[in-house]
Amino acid sequence: MIPTAQAFGIDIGGSGIKGAPVDLNAGQFASDRLRIPTPEVSTPDAVADVVTEILNHFDVHDGTPIGVAFPAPIKPGKPIDFMANLDQSWVGVDITKLLSEKTGRRIRVVNDADAAGLAEVQYGAAKGQSGLVITTTLGTGIGTALIIDGVLVPNTELGHLNLEGKDAEHYASDAARSRKDLNWKKWGKRLTKYYKLLEKYFNPDLFVVGGGVSKKSAKFFPYIKIDTPIVPAQLLNNAGIIGAAYFADHQQKLEAAARANGVLAVQQVEHVPAARV
Repeated sequence: MIPTAQAFGIDIGGSGIKGAPVDLNAGQFASDRLRIPTPEVSTPDAVADVVTEILNHFDVHDGTPIGVAFPAPIKPGKPIDFMANLDQSWVGVDITKLLSEKTGRRIRVVNDADAAGLAEVQYGAAKGQSGLVITTTLGTGIGTALIIDGVLVPNTELGHLNLEGKDAEHYASDAARSRKDLNWKKWGKRLTKYYKLLEKYFNPDLFVVGGGVSKKSAKFFPYIKIDTPIVPAQLLNNAGIIGAAYFADHQQKLEAAARANGVLAVQQVEHVPAARV
């Protein structure tokens, strides 16, 4: 693998599976990413084959921290119990076990929105921010990540909060904007309602807005009327890969430290995904 890379990240999405070696010192790719379209029938075996292809392309050896950002809640040691954007055959699958066995490498898996949030806190728009950071990704749905003073609260699904009698993402996502053909002002008013709801329940110190549409933040940010500071993501579509690589490296170091203190500590680390990151 590229000498300047300390870890490898893969981001599994509904349309593409992307991977790259990551320079964790700089918080950027160590070489150009490889993107392969997600299989039309995105079963666990089909997706695992693409992940293996990407790892083989970059000659990633076992022992390298390998993180995978995945579009579902991830609970260590437990099977996936909800799937929105890939084949429903993922439900009931232990993704960490599957990918590790199929690729022949130790894989660490994190929710995709959590990966993006970690990347923004460590390297991007929220670097150095204390208190509670909420990152949101506006796309087909609304992904969310909560990070409190560097501690990740995993698997938050705040895009499914009730807003105007429906899932918030059905009302305020970028897909909803396109579906309803909303102009930027009207969409901004919907986003205002959503972010005010998050303010009410969580009182965050900063919102970071990601997703592809964040590149156009100047067009809709002026119409979001909230009290909390809100900024566009800096890492954009690279955040999932970089965050997954960072997560894997951090978890590997935690596990190594735990082994030095005994097997019981290892088991505890592997089942506490909200460890400081």
